[in-house]
Amino acid sequence: MRRLTRDPAELLPLKPSTYQVLLALGDGEAMHGYAIMQAVSSLTDGREAILPGTLYAALARMVDEGLVTESAPAHDASGGPARRYYQRTRFGRAVARAESERLRALVEVARAQNLFGGPK
Repeated sequence: MRRLTRDPAELLPLKPSTYQVLLALGDGEAMHGYAIMQAVSSLTDGREAILPGTLYAALARMVDEGLVTESAPAHDASGGPARRYYQRTRFGRAVARAESERLRALVEVARAQNLFGGPK
């Protein structure tokens, strides 16, 4: 197994849009931008949305940081311009895992302070 050469913690905390994209991409097949926007909405039961400008700026940055890779499909069935597809890298997965752990620790603090309701 190849070791990561960068420490995922160096990128933390993540911008919400970066974390949302990493979660939306999961470990599945590559997705194009519109599918990523739909996945973010679906994962959050419609509570979160990512706008196209935010998404594509985030994706460009994420490609540069090695969090996702970009590819073009072998053919585009739509007949329009070829869509770009994105897939999470192993490093992207490690960064998503590190951010998830960071957020889990914060939620534990919030629970300890009884911030989720109920009598104190």
